Amino acid sequence: MTSTGVSGGALARQQRRRGRRRRPLYAALDLGTNNCRLLVAHPTRDGFRVVDAFSRIVRLGEGVSRTGQLSAEAMERTIDALRVCAGKMRRRGVTRARQVATAACRDATNCDEFLDLVLRETGLSLDIISSGEEASLAAAGCRPLIVDDADHALVFDIGGGSTELTWLCLDETGGGAGVGDWVSIPLGVVTLAERFGEDADDNAYEAMVAAVEAHLRPFEQHHRLRRFVRHDAIQMLGTSGTVTTLAGVHLDLPRYDRRQVDGTWLTFDQATAVARRLRELDCAGRASHPCIGRERADLVVVGCAILEAICRTWPIGRLRVGDRGLREGMLMSMMQADRQRRAGATAAV
Repeated sequence: MTSTGVSGGALARQQRRRGRRRRPLYAALDLGTNNCRLLVAHPTRDGFRVVDAFSRIVRLGEGVSRTGQLSAEAMERTIDALRVCAGKMRRRGVTRARQVATAACRDATNCDEFLDLVLRETGLSLDIISSGEEASLAAAGCRPLIVDDADHALVFDIGGGSTELTWLCLDETGGGAGVGDWVSIPLGVVTLAERFGEDADDNAYEAMVAAVEAHLRPFEQHHRLRRFVRHDAIQMLGTSGTVTTLAGVHLDLPRYDRRQVDGTWLTFDQATAVARRLRELDCAGRASHPCIGRERADLVVVGCAILEAICRTWPIGRLRVGDRGLREGMLMSMMQADRQRRAGATAAV
């Protein structure tokens, strides 16, 4: 027994518990046009471990492309979800957090009113990030899924209000990556659905694909990425609800399972075949699939059209699916900044 009457084993357990409590806990919240997502994690030697998560479709950007404003109903739905996020962060004892908003808030003229309301109702301060930072963070979050022998990578994120593509130049060892360039096009699953409709026939579907291709063409003409396609020197990686849903359907999962989807590969033929199956179903039929559900059923075909345009523009032949992106990029950025700050403080002593 120790002098306090606590056994050595019990004291060790208490010390371990105190060590866990002192371990920094980070939170990354991504409020997009369609979804509200949260990750809470603590750093590990080789990355981080997620201890809590939340995701809800809120459709914050519903109608923004027509009216230019966030609707009262959309703001109410979103604040309900943000209250859940704030509660999780508070209960977990998060020590550092970042909360960002993307396309819907960038585009809405009444965004300041919404941000003030969020702060009053939830205590959360949202940071509206540029499309460039959004693309860079999403690419950083997906970096572990890029194979070591790739010379270049094209990472895309199909969002609700926009679609971001980032071209990465990789070093010879695969250990580092520089952003060659990025582009954000003002077409996502929500904005494209509001323009063309959700249940498109073949003509409308092709019109959606053509509209997206028109926005992608200048990026290709400027960088000529197809030259890397011809030499098998570029990897494609997709992160979005569209590609993860297609992967889940392709794998015929009885319910969506991130562990099986994240990191899987899809050939373009496989993705096209799944998209064709989904287009042949009505909204109720798509909603009945366990990897789609009611909330995604009306927008998944629109997402397929965006993916089709990307695949036609850069016919790489296959893509890797990432159930990760912006939130993981934020977590890694915060943890890296803190490590560098601690290292600098130690060196200064």
